[in-house]
Amino acid sequence: MSLPPLSFPDDLTSAHAALLAEREARLRAEAEAASAKAKLSSIEALNAHLQLLIAKLERDKHGPSRERTQRLIDQMELQLEELVADATEDELASEAFAGETQTVRAFTRKRPVRKPWPENIERERVVIEAPRTCNHCGGERLSKLGEDVTETLEEIPRRFKVVETVREKFSCRECGCISQAPAPFHATPRGFLGPNLLATIVFDKFSEHQPLNRQSRRFRSEGIDLSTQTLADQVGYVSAAVKPLFDLIETHVFAAERLHGDDTTIPILAKGQCTTGRIWTYVCDDRPFGGQSPPAAVFYASSDRRGEHPQRHLAEFSGILQADCYNGYVAASHMWSC
Repeated sequence: MSLPPLSFPDDLTSAHAALLAEREARLRAEAEAASAKAKLSSIEALNAHLQLLIAKLERDKHGPSRERTQRLIDQMELQLEELVADATEDELASEAFAGETQTVRAFTRKRPVRKPWPENIERERVVIEAPRTCNHCGGERLSKLGEDVTETLEEIPRRFKVVETVREKFSCRECGCISQAPAPFHATPRGFLGPNLLATIVFDKFSEHQPLNRQSRRFRSEGIDLSTQTLADQVGYVSAAVKPLFDLIETHVFAAERLHGDDTTIPILAKGQCTTGRIWTYVCDDRPFGGQSPPAAVFYASSDRRGEHPQRHLAEFSGILQADCYNGYVAASHMWSC
């Protein structure tokens, strides 16, 4: 049975309209897929959170008699923070896709209610310079109506402070319009954690290997209530914010003529035990060979050492790979040396 022939528009206007319709359908499908992925990630994070609550209730009921129970709870908290961070990244991706179409709403994940900052915490009041003229008519007869205050928790070594950013409002007596300075930039949406504090959280997690549940306990001991979920949420925002930087470094590394590749073992907490994972490292540094390009390195993580990992990493690389004789690299590169 033969298929009916395809029909194409025979004029430029119809062809243009068909292309626009196809583009809108594609954007709508991408937005729906991103929203569904964000919703699934949120459900997985909620499920992990409920399982963690059940485990903690069981431990409280039967008592901390077994060290293995606490290790399992620690592992569940680690899994929860990863799921919440991933859910936040998926939610941001859903918002980005939904912004390109008017027919699909972005998925918004319900977050736990954040407790207010302690009343005795140090506060710094930063008042943005008020407008001297009306933003609408240019009139100079302004009268203050009130102010908007944004509270952002920031960190100073061994102490905390809340930065109150004040934007005073003024009404024009000539035209009645309201003038106000624009809202300040925040590193993450809603901006209740400052950039210095965010940098500390991310550095402690990824460089100092301090899980977010331990950081949460440290904050609590200093009088600041930041739950593991709240911290993981912020890590997701930071990961999405620095992703373009990682993409630039990755492009720079794999555009090199010569790469040095290797992998090493890392311990990974699993359910009830510690397993062995891998860190894959690719370095470009041609300075010993007279190269002028700046050196850089890219790191990837995996739970095993299957050859599919380096093959995926090096799929677009066509230069010389200098590595050991692990056969997982063979199918990944066109030229390599041991």
